[in-house]
Amino acid sequence: MRILHLTPGTGNFHCGSCLRDHALIKALRVRGHDALMAPLYLPLVTDREFGTQELPVQIGGISLFLQQKFTWFHRLPKFVHRWLNTPDRLRKAARRMGMTSAKSLGEMALGSLLGTEGRQWGEWQKLIEWIRNEPKFDVVSFSNSLLSGLAPTIAKELGIPVVCSLQGEDSFLDTLPEPYREQCWDAMRTNARSIRRFIAPSQYYADLMRQRLAAAPDQMIVIPNGIDASSFTTSSPDPNWPTIGYFARMIHGKGLTTLVDAFIELAKRGTVPRVKLRIGGAKTPVDETYVAGLVGKLKAAGLTNRVEFHPNVSFKDKVHFFHDLTVFSVPATYGEAFGLYVIEAAASGVPVVQPAHGAFPELVAATGGGVLCQPDDAKALADALETLLNDDEQREKLSKTAMAKVRQEFSATRMAERFEAVLLEACAVAV
Repeated sequence: MRILHLTPGTGNFHCGSCLRDHALIKALRVRGHDALMAPLYLPLVTDREFGTQELPVQIGGISLFLQQKFTWFHRLPKFVHRWLNTPDRLRKAARRMGMTSAKSLGEMALGSLLGTEGRQWGEWQKLIEWIRNEPKFDVVSFSNSLLSGLAPTIAKELGIPVVCSLQGEDSFLDTLPEPYREQCWDAMRTNARSIRRFIAPSQYYADLMRQRLAAAPDQMIVIPNGIDASSFTTSSPDPNWPTIGYFARMIHGKGLTTLVDAFIELAKRGTVPRVKLRIGGAKTPVDETYVAGLVGKLKAAGLTNRVEFHPNVSFKDKVHFFHDLTVFSVPATYGEAFGLYVIEAAASGVPVVQPAHGAFPELVAATGGGVLCQPDDAKALADALETLLNDDEQREKLSKTAMAKVRQEFSATRMAERFEAVLLEACAVAV
């Protein structure tokens, strides 16, 4: 099959969605498909080398922003667009992410979701024309449903079936101010009628989004995210320094505040001598103030010498990061659609402690690699971490089970096999 996968770039930090998309496209290519990934908004950032088939940014975020403000912007000469949307300029713009007002975010999201009826269509139409002029694709795949404003035109005007992955869009849309929040959801429900199949990473998220998108039961397929598990090494932490790990974006929503509070509580108890905390993952300029606040809290508790921060590391360094952990936790405050970091920890043989909400109960049950605790409760998290850190036999059991399960059910190859089946079925229905 000839597959076009459209995915938003982040410009300057790693995200789980980007990593999943890279792994998926690479695995589909191995299976013999002509799979192209077209970045949108900002350059893609991955923690591994992707290859020479990656396309440049097709529609730049700066142009879309200006098109939203000025409907005539798309008529400016091409050299103006090329100058605005060079990779370096887009990366500089990405550093200002988070400084945009909630109203502007709402306008941009809605403008994209409205498709031909939105102010951004002058720019998006360029992408449609590019797709039209390429050798015909058998299917177009969206990385997430925030791109669904393109679906009606691609499906009806170009005659190409569309499949759409779901990757936690609700956590963004629900933070938008009204009237944009409900208007965006209304537009998503309209666009859903033009999407052949939705692909959710967990049953939890499939059930949630089926309801919120008013999708038909047969539109929603569950395909767990996958990774190249063989690239991770088995953890071998120093028994003299039991270490709790966190690897996700350094923000409150991922539960980093809860984990820091739990670590401080655990250190005060003295029941796990010399316990340490390692914090890794994406950190953008707008996260600096939040992280500084956590550092101040740890300093006040006299624990800065037992905490390490590892922002924006390479894939090689991430593997080393997991290799030195005793247990792992990203106690997200909201219902995660999946949580790729849980699979990475499992692939490394690191037992996890996760809150009992969102997709985490599914992942813990499917991997057999961890335990659950009460969400948003630092004491409950400290209790669970304490129990696991003091039970060598339990950790060993969880570690062995998780590594076997991840290689069996959560590999990039297995994800691509399942994805391929959905694409073939979508193409067959289209015919």
